[in-house]
Amino acid sequence: MRHRYGPPDVVRIVEMDRPSVGDHDVLVRVHATTVNRTDCAYRAARPFFMRALTGLTRPRRTVLGTEYAGVVEAVGGGVTSFAVGDRVFGYNEGAFGTHAEYLAVPQDGDIATMPGNVTFEEAAPGTEGAHYALAFLRSAGVQAGHDVLVYGATGGIGSAAVQLLKHEGATVTAVCETAHLELVRGLGADRVVDYTAGDFTRDEQRYDAVFDAVGKSTFGRCRRLLKPGGLYLSSELGPWGQNLLLPLVTPLFRGRKVKFPFPQEGQEVVRHFRDLIEAGEFRPVIDRRYPLEQIVDAYRYVETGRKIGNVVITVVPPS
Repeated sequence: MRHRYGPPDVVRIVEMDRPSVGDHDVLVRVHATTVNRTDCAYRAARPFFMRALTGLTRPRRTVLGTEYAGVVEAVGGGVTSFAVGDRVFGYNEGAFGTHAEYLAVPQDGDIATMPGNVTFEEAAPGTEGAHYALAFLRSAGVQAGHDVLVYGATGGIGSAAVQLLKHEGATVTAVCETAHLELVRGLGADRVVDYTAGDFTRDEQRYDAVFDAVGKSTFGRCRRLLKPGGLYLSSELGPWGQNLLLPLVTPLFRGRKVKFPFPQEGQEVVRHFRDLIEAGEFRPVIDRRYPLEQIVDAYRYVETGRKIGNVVITVVPPS
């Protein structure tokens, strides 16, 4: 938990009471969770305006964590969708609390039964990066046969985007560094560009959509990559928040446009990922695993910007 905003060191491991369970709540014994970019942003309150959502001077929610996988420990009297003993996973942004041994969530929240063919540690990272990637795909209206470029294809969002795009039948060009070319090919990318070997924005191919999954480029740099009417989307606000402004301005002109994909949440989204994982169409990439007691180290590693896919926190060691 933490009582103030700041660097990873503000996080502490402490003993707490179990969350109370309301009439329509599910109490989950968390077996695995993750540390991701979203967690880091809320912990540090960066950008600053996030404090309007989380508390101006100190955080209203002391226990962070958005993703989880575990076992239903108890249910409220009005719960009909889940039963004690169910293996579940989900996403809990806003309420947070997944960096703990127990988590109470509403039965109609972003929760679903787990895929039957994965472990808790493999299921836990199945929602955060993926739901941002899904928002891109749906916002861009990607269809079979579309040409799409994903910049930052090794991160939690980018690695999910490559797989979700291939599931939709798109032709995917993925941009990453030399060390991870084979990893990204293994995710299904049709073509892989090594950004350390040259400027990827000088690529001669043109795309229906360009997705910057790490927020390190701009529409100005990537505009020439787009086909007439093509779309640029980014996971970040961009310099001076331009990715919020450009979606209002670019539709006024014919040609290439910017969209800012706001993520979709809900049980339908979590069930969608469950079905894809069970079908072998999507597998969250895992970089490192840490025990809960080393969660501060996990935060430090995520903030290096070098993680590949996801960082998993083991709360209950596999038996």
